[in-house]
Amino acid sequence: MLDRLKADVLKANLALVRQGLVLVTWGNASGIDRDSGHVVIKPSGVAYEVMTPEDMAVVDLDGKLVAGKLKPSVDTPTHLALYRAFPEIGGVVHTHSHYATCWAQACRPIPCFGTTHADHFNGEIPVTDAMTAEEVGEDYEAHIGDAIVRAFRDRDPMHCPGVLVANHAPFVWGKDVATAVESAYVLEEVARMALHTLALSPGQRPIAAYLLDKHFMRKHGAGAYYGQGSE
Repeated sequence: MLDRLKADVLKANLALVRQGLVLVTWGNASGIDRDSGHVVIKPSGVAYEVMTPEDMAVVDLDGKLVAGKLKPSVDTPTHLALYRAFPEIGGVVHTHSHYATCWAQACRPIPCFGTTHADHFNGEIPVTDAMTAEEVGEDYEAHIGDAIVRAFRDRDPMHCPGVLVANHAPFVWGKDVATAVESAYVLEEVARMALHTLALSPGQRPIAAYLLDKHFMRKHGAGAYYGQGSE
């Protein structure tokens, strides 16, 4: 299981580069084996084109390195905070993709203006509170995780699988690491669409709640009917 997860996490990290969501080493993907509590994550500062599955770092939910020779991503404490808080998720992705990061730097949530957004995110994509000097000064990455968890006190993380960290960049997640990559790609596209929508119509209002709910629930609700289903 761990070997397969390493391969999946490597594949996810390479997909982020291929899809234009990551430049240089500005991003990382991870996956968790819930049975063992082990998290596989990209090693810190290693170029994507030279990585192999065996280069992936394996840590427990307390951040202790349990397998691998390379130091895990500096963002590991944030990933671990999300895995601990949201037991439904199986993969986490962090990028500095252009449009989503613009919204994060502006400290603005991304409104849901249309059905493209509503197909994946059930409402606006929230932005965290700004970090305090004390939070940045000590255990910074762990405090980012805490800020994200606070932003979801009244939200279902599986209904909105992404967040903007104020002044920083997005984190997204999914049922597995491949789904988390999809969330990262969709987030970047809806961020771009929202910015262009406001350029065309600065006073544009969010989509009506009934239309938002229809589009989200037909794909993700209990009675979802989009796609071919499963046997």
